[in-house]
Amino acid sequence: MRSFAHRECQGVFRTYTPDAAIRPELDKKKPLSWINRYTRLLVSWLHHVSLNHQKAAVIGRQSSSGRKIMTRAALLLAGLGGLMTLTVQPAFSADVKVTPLGSHDGEFCALDRALIFEDPDGTRILYDAGRTVRGPDDPRLGKIDGVLLSHVHVDHLGDVHASKANAGTCAKPEFDVKDTPSSNTEKIVVAKKAKFFVGGEMNSWFGKRIPAAGGDKSQVVTLRFGAMNKLGGVSIWSVPAAHSNGVSPAFLGGDLAKEMQANGLTAYMGPPGGYVLRFSSGLTVYLSGDTGVIADQELVVQRQFHAKLAVLNIGDVFTTGPTEAAYVINELVKPNAVIASHANEAATKDGKLLPNTRTATFKSATHVPVYLPLSGKTMSFNADGKCTGGC
Repeated sequence: MRSFAHRECQGVFRTYTPDAAIRPELDKKKPLSWINRYTRLLVSWLHHVSLNHQKAAVIGRQSSSGRKIMTRAALLLAGLGGLMTLTVQPAFSADVKVTPLGSHDGEFCALDRALIFEDPDGTRILYDAGRTVRGPDDPRLGKIDGVLLSHVHVDHLGDVHASKANAGTCAKPEFDVKDTPSSNTEKIVVAKKAKFFVGGEMNSWFGKRIPAAGGDKSQVVTLRFGAMNKLGGVSIWSVPAAHSNGVSPAFLGGDLAKEMQANGLTAYMGPPGGYVLRFSSGLTVYLSGDTGVIADQELVVQRQFHAKLAVLNIGDVFTTGPTEAAYVINELVKPNAVIASHANEAATKDGKLLPNTRTATFKSATHVPVYLPLSGKTMSFNADGKCTGGC
């Protein structure tokens, strides 16, 4: 019995020590691969030892060394199981962090659009910087790995921004820094050396402008409907939106810009869009961009992607109004929670929702929790789209 046990045990550890054959798996961020292999072999070995141990007991030849080996093997198996639990649990329980970057600290204001999403692996994505991010040096930004732009209207691309927080009022913020003919978004992309995800015809335009601003053309990533790209642990899809997407002459130069301005025209940039993000934790988030009610919100966002959290624009006139937005959430997307966005009003005072606002109407008509994007207040969400902190 002893020689059998020692022979089997030595074979396991001689063959499956995490040497050069296993290290490539570790280098590919698969730190559990060798633990899994050890565990499978140990279970198999323990099964063989157990059978022989039982036979020895029947014929009265059970030895003390056999009992010790059985005890040590069981303890080793339990230890490996505990190690796997400790190693795996943080990766699967980690939450996605969402931080709004609005014009006034702790409030949800008229021109607030920008959100930062942080994956559990540390990947940070800025969505629709607009006017309320205080330029590339805004201390709230930190590291930015990717920037998403839904369309090129001034309140999303950013023709101006403020040099300090809380300028003007929540209903009418003041912006003292002019960004045109460049844009707030482009300056952030270049300064942060971030990947810049755009759809429609925007890629060719930004493919010229980003290098001209000091960045690299490779930063501009084309992402059109039905396509997917990855950034760190985040999968990114482009999805349709029903809106317009004309760039203001303020972002252009020369006689073309003057003629367009004189005639009240904008330059077509292809269709606008929204995004679906799937984080490494498993959380899937729908970012609507500016849109009306569309069938894709059910067919694509709900049926294909099963989004658990939505960020929905509710401002009316230019996008869905509050009751229409509630219909989108209740009947089409059906997430577990929603963050209101693009309300075009001072929705809060001292961080509390004001009555008789579009946001209040949206919240009362919606069947799932509605969270307010209070500037600078980080919210955390688990894989099911349920808020675990900061909401």
